Amino acid sequence: MVDEDDAIHIEDDDARAASTPGVLRYVLAFSLLFAVIAMSLVWIIPALYG
Repeated sequence: MVDEDDAIHIEDDDARAASTPGVLRYVLAFSLLFAVIAMSLVWIIPALYG
């Protein structure tokens, strides 16, 4: 059995050797905004000229 007192606890940044700046939320927000604009243009342009 493993003794709980001998467990090694390492912080997240140390274990990954990287930081977590939270850029993913900006990428997701930009992607969503781009998708909404693109889908709107695909619908509006043919409706105006078709």
